[in-house]
Amino acid sequence: MTLKVGDKLPDANLLRMGAEGPESVSLSSLLDGRKVVIFALPGAYTGTCTTAHVPSYIRTKAALNDAGADDVICISVNDPFVMGAWADSTGAAEAGLKFLGDSQAEFTKAIGMDFTAPPAGLINRSQRYGAYVVDGEVKILHVEENPGMCETSAGEAMLDAIKG
Repeated sequence: MTLKVGDKLPDANLLRMGAEGPESVSLSSLLDGRKVVIFALPGAYTGTCTTAHVPSYIRTKAALNDAGADDVICISVNDPFVMGAWADSTGAAEAGLKFLGDSQAEFTKAIGMDFTAPPAGLINRSQRYGAYVVDGEVKILHVEENPGMCETSAGEAMLDAIKG
């Protein structure tokens, strides 16, 4: 399966940092009956992800909420410790973005959004995309052609698409 508009996202157990350490969270529990923006990226602390993608959603978080999004979630093929530290260091946690780790790339592979780039050390990582998901169904999907770019998947592009 390669993710497309109209698809229902499969449930997945992703990891996040909780008060007591790593905890599993069911993706469906965050999506059912809700409007959620999900953005996924190749890796925490990597160049474009840190300097462009995450900041674009920090900048647009309030406007996305005003446009109807209940949550903004970042998913990356990383462990919850890295995702938690990265959310803190970028200011994303303070801005209210949720960071979830797909540590074994199970969700990413299930939706056909995985890629591998050995020269960059990226194995079984996520393509860069942004999605607007309503009650688990993909309504808007913006996938970058090049994982080093952040244009169509940026927060501003998603906000424009939601506002239509």
